[in-house]
This record gives sequence, structure tokens and C-alpha cells, in this order.
Amino acid sequence: MAAHCDTLAGPVVADARRALAIRDVTPALKWVSPSREGAVRTAFAAALRERARGNAARRAANMRFFTVLVKLHREGEGEPFTGLKPAGAQVDPAVVVADKALASGSPDAVVRHVTADAAAGIRSRYAKAAAARKQAGRSVAAGRKYVRAYVEYVHYVERVHATAARSGAQHSEDH
Repeated sequence: MAAHCDTLAGPVVADARRALAIRDVTPALKWVSPSREGAVRTAFAAALRERARGNAARRAANMRFFTVLVKLHREGEGEPFTGLKPAGAQVDPAVVVADKALASGSPDAVVRHVTADAAAGIRSRYAKAAAARKQAGRSVAAGRKYVRAYVEYVHYVERVHATAARSGAQHSEDH
């Protein structure tokens, strides 16, 4: 599954397109940290120069600028850049719902979506751990099966809780 911002239909490329259309890099700069701004400005200036050479040069210049911007944005997130993905690339459904929530002005749909997935994950792991616990005393192998299920259940709950409890400020601010 592609990272949302790696797609040609994602918000980073949308702002890059907007910047090129108005010949002003400003809309694109929000996606990178100040330390990466110079590289974006350089790529933008090069794209504007190259775009004047005709349609084929325009498309190539656009793609080079999109690539630089998305790559620098991903680096700022501490994530790898594996190339731009097509507009129809599969994106995590939670990201689609999150974007729609911003557009609608209400977080309710994304809260329902994420809560339902977290609840299903907890219930599934709980059921396996609870069933294995009932058999744990029958043999060492059954006990180990319980421990595996218990560890998976508890670690999942810890991960969900840690993610939910973490403040947004802990996300990388270098983008």
C-alpha cells in the first residue's frame, strides 16, 4: 500500500501542482522543514525554466519537481521514499477517511473507522488469549500456546494505547 503523500493524487503533489500553476513555490513549502526549503526552491526554479520548453519538457519538469518535494517531505517524516505512485494507487482506507473528515469538517467518521478497527483487533486477540488460557494447564505445549496468544494480545493493546495516548507533538516536526 502506498503512503498517501507518495501518490500523484496526494496532498503534497496537489500543492506542488498549485505552486507550478501560479508560479509561486509557497503552497509547496509547507510540506518540508526550513532546512529543506532551499532544495525545494532550487527544484521549483529549475521546473519553471524547463516547463517553458514545450509539453514534453513540461511533464518531465513537473515530475522532477514532484519527486524532489515528496522525497524531501518523506525524509522529514523519517520515512523512506520509494518513488511516486500513480494517482490510482491503493492508499490505507483510514487515510482516505481522515482526508474526507477534514473536508467535511467533522472527525466523527474517522473516529468510528479507527475505533472499529482497534476494537476488532483487541477482540480477536482477546478471544485467542482467553481460549488458550483455558487450556494452558493441560501441557507445556498448551501453556506456550497461551503465552504466545497472551503476548500478542497484550502487546497489541499496548501499541494501540501508546499510539492513541501519544501527543501529536511527538510526530516528527522536520517536514
